[in-house]
Amino acid sequence: MNISVIIPLYNEAESLPELTAWIERVMKANNYSYEIIFINDGSTDHSWEIIEGLQKDNDCIHGIKFRRNYGKSPALYCGFERAKGDVVITMDADLQDSPDEIPILYRMITEEGYDLVSGYKQKRYDPLSKTIPTKLFNATARKVSGIKNLHDFNCGLKAYRNEVVKSIEVYGDMHRYIPYLAKNAGFSKIGELVVHHQARKYGKSKFGISRFFHGYLDLMSLWFLSTFGYRPMHIFGLWGTLMFFIGFVAAIILGAGKIYALSHGIPQRLVTSSPYFYISLTMMILGTQLFLTGFLAELISRTSQERNKYNIAKEI
Repeated sequence: MNISVIIPLYNEAESLPELTAWIERVMKANNYSYEIIFINDGSTDHSWEIIEGLQKDNDCIHGIKFRRNYGKSPALYCGFERAKGDVVITMDADLQDSPDEIPILYRMITEEGYDLVSGYKQKRYDPLSKTIPTKLFNATARKVSGIKNLHDFNCGLKAYRNEVVKSIEVYGDMHRYIPYLAKNAGFSKIGELVVHHQARKYGKSKFGISRFFHGYLDLMSLWFLSTFGYRPMHIFGLWGTLMFFIGFVAAIILGAGKIYALSHGIPQRLVTSSPYFYISLTMMILGTQLFLTGFLAELISRTSQERNKYNIAKEI
């Protein structure tokens, strides 16, 4: 099979027939073998009934229905598990992504050798309240991930080699960082395609301003896990040891000063009356706690089944 198109959706009943017909026209015009996988993420409208009706008319259409709204990442994860096409295309169901981009995305994967190609909506039909935070978010994501050539990490229109989607786990709200996940899994050839962005035709956006705050927290979590997830002692143990050492040296200096003053008959106040005593004590306590945190995290990591899971490219 050439292409699997994965479409997560939530309350998009009006757009589904038009989107499906558009995809079918593109596939037939290019003679692609394909499947369309709709993931109904707990919709409360008639989306599932529409999908059932579309499937009766076309055996290439498949549907997955969640019992409630779980989010885009779980929907993509289920779609990735079931995708059989050599190239996997993801797009949103709101008709803002154009299926006419599918042939060039397919060629970039199959002929130009990209592992992943992300769409870039250079000209957007969104309000400033959405576009400005998006630019700041993408600039931060480029800096942290090191993927300098991507301008729009969160674009729903992406293409992947099948091997990529089978090698990454999308969870929580990590759908925003699939290129980063792919890079961490060893897929380094990541490209970008300027795509056409259309104004929303039906309904309204399902994402609020809170997604930007969640996005930054997820980015920091992903950076930390990708950097220290397999060796937590390297960060907690290092800082814990450093803090304990500084606190211990400071305590020694205070004690040595007290002993020197007593041996020479110099009046000296109690060590416990000095603020430096409590600062040094606090640093030693925090250093010990950080070290123990790293030690416990290392023990947990050693018992994890994922510890020695690596993406093997080839084996003979």
